[in-house]
Amino acid sequence: MDRERGDWGPRILDGLVALALLVIGLAGTAPAGHNQGVDTGRVTYPLVVVAALAVAVRRRWPLATLAVVTAASTAYLALGYPYGPILLSFFVAVYTVAAYRPLRVAAVANGAALLVLLTHVFVGVRPPGVVGLMPAAAWIVVPFAVGVTVRLGRENAARSRTDEARRLADAERLRVAREVHDVVGHGLAAIHLQAEIALHLLARKPEQAEAALSAISRTSKEALDELRVTLTVVRRDEAADERAPTPGLAQLPQLRERLAGAGLPVTVEVDGAPRPLPVAVDLAAYRVVQEALTNVLRHAGPATATVRIRYAPTEVAVEVTDTGRGAATPANGPGYGLAGMRERVTALGGVFTAGPASAGGFRVSATLPVEEVT
Repeated sequence: MDRERGDWGPRILDGLVALALLVIGLAGTAPAGHNQGVDTGRVTYPLVVVAALAVAVRRRWPLATLAVVTAASTAYLALGYPYGPILLSFFVAVYTVAAYRPLRVAAVANGAALLVLLTHVFVGVRPPGVVGLMPAAAWIVVPFAVGVTVRLGRENAARSRTDEARRLADAERLRVAREVHDVVGHGLAAIHLQAEIALHLLARKPEQAEAALSAISRTSKEALDELRVTLTVVRRDEAADERAPTPGLAQLPQLRERLAGAGLPVTVEVDGAPRPLPVAVDLAAYRVVQEALTNVLRHAGPATATVRIRYAPTEVAVEVTDTGRGAATPANGPGYGLAGMRERVTALGGVFTAGPASAGGFRVSATLPVEEVT
């Protein structure tokens, strides 16, 4: 129903164009004949009316419109009537075919229309002869060129929209893939270490092994809830899952608790007054901390970690340092963890650094710009 309603807009516009051409033709044909010293007969106006009314269906049947208008215009000129408003209908018909039909079809159709129209130059009541070739050809060449230009512009715009939609879709898939990587990578790293602890303590200290297994259950549930929220974007027909909040710096206490259960003590230090951040900035800052701590679990061996958050009027900075043996992978080397963090931060106009800390261990730092609160 909506599509049918939308189709009425162009039809109404074409009807108004046809009505305007009809009024111009009926009012302007006689003055045109007077200026050219040519009398207008009784057949003049029916041909003007036919040519004008045919334009009302120009976009629905452009080739048929061109054929009718060409026949009416050729008969009009062959009968010796003056060059006048009827050629405006011909102009619109030629333009329509050029603008709404493929170039080859438009060229053939308008070429045939030109040949038919030129018959009045050599035959008819008052043939103008060779001198009439240029004016008649102009009524084809000009609207054809305009129509082709409009069609090419419209096609280029459509291609640009398609390319932009494809680019946005690719960016969205990359974002979802990065989110899945961070969620699954962190969750599995924590679960793996907790499982190692449970296996190690199962025989000697079953109560501690039970605590590790409980931590595995809690970590896996939280990771699944976060993954469900992340993947909601892929299934847009379903409402967003509200059981888990969008990850942000407010979830650092839960993250610290999970990592403590996996054997990584984490200290959080905050400089400045915490405040709400833009969703993209809040998520990026949290993911940097999460991925950096996951890397500590994977690569640093027995270690502790410190997370420092600094709130400033125009930026928020996060820093993660550890006391482990350092990362085996440089910031620009193989692997996706550090590269993913760098992409997140730079995409928001921030600054990202990663490398060995001066006092030992490894340091990850990200500074993200935010609008100043006034």
